[in-house]
Amino acid sequence: MIVDEMDLVSQLKEAAPLRPEAYERARMTLRGAMTESGPAPVQEMAPVLDAAPARRKRLSGPRNRRVGILGKITIGAGIGALAAATAIVLVAPSTPRPAAPTGSTSQAPAANIKLVSLATDINASDGSLSGDASLVVNTQAIVGRSPYVTYSLYTDSGEYYVTDTQNALPGAIAGHDNLAEDVNAREVAAARYAATGNLDTARKQMINATPNPFGLGLSPAEQKAAWDKALAEEARILQQKGVKTPPKRPTGKALQGLINNHLWTNAVDALARGAANPKIRAGVLRLISTIPDVTVKDSTTGGQPTLTLTAGSALFQGSAEQVLTINAKTGMPIRSAVGAPGKKPDSVTTFKASRVSVADVKAGKF
Repeated sequence: MIVDEMDLVSQLKEAAPLRPEAYERARMTLRGAMTESGPAPVQEMAPVLDAAPARRKRLSGPRNRRVGILGKITIGAGIGALAAATAIVLVAPSTPRPAAPTGSTSQAPAANIKLVSLATDINASDGSLSGDASLVVNTQAIVGRSPYVTYSLYTDSGEYYVTDTQNALPGAIAGHDNLAEDVNAREVAAARYAATGNLDTARKQMINATPNPFGLGLSPAEQKAAWDKALAEEARILQQKGVKTPPKRPTGKALQGLINNHLWTNAVDALARGAANPKIRAGVLRLISTIPDVTVKDSTTGGQPTLTLTAGSALFQGSAEQVLTINAKTGMPIRSAVGAPGKKPDSVTTFKASRVSVADVKAGKF
């Protein structure tokens, strides 16, 4: 069965609403995979694993939703939303690319001065932090469906609770309905370190928060071994697709784009979780400042000065872009929009974040 982007979008609209960002990541992942696969057809999308009712009390976060470089990509949002797995053959590009200079896969590029300056201001103004958790209210509007609101509580100790009504949060806490995963903690930890730490090291930590075959920081031989190991794990999928010549490890700009895709995705995930924590905001901004394919422009949103961060289509294999709007003075995320370059966004999410006390939320005092 040949699958195109609209097949996935259709199923996303019919399934239960995704947690904000999950829809966006799913769409970008598929688009990127389709582009990278070149002339070879994209085949076989597995059936929706959880065609849940339109509304559920319990939602969970996105799983693997990054642009892939091997033969298997998982796109999903877990129990209560959508879990759609796609098996896609990614054929190595036919046009040779120049080899990357030694160490270029891990070394931090020159930083964007606007983001670095804002991160510095946030760090300098960081006083005592009230509360022990971040409450993030997301309103997500996907083309063809009504806006959907979720209430997410991210505690400083690493727990994660999310419901689709405000009144359900106390019950989720009391019932120990913790949906946190190890990757959540690694992303947030990397963002915290990046606030004042070495950017080279911080980039590696954030990229490696999720599994990847890049082998950052390793020798060329070890990097090749990491790629070969990942490729071996995908051998069965490749055989099923009739791929006789395994994809070669990309180099140069192609490899940098894939690495920066992971960096952007993981960093934005950390920002979505810890938006009310200034250290996390500062760290994410410093990390994003190192991505050359992210442009930063002054803007105005709702009468307040903002910065518009555009993750260009180069990060998503040429067919999608993500535009993140943040407060120009605090770095707080305000809006995220995803769609094809130059066209009306397919998905728009707005954010409202605040510091709260877990005890107060549990008692319904928020």
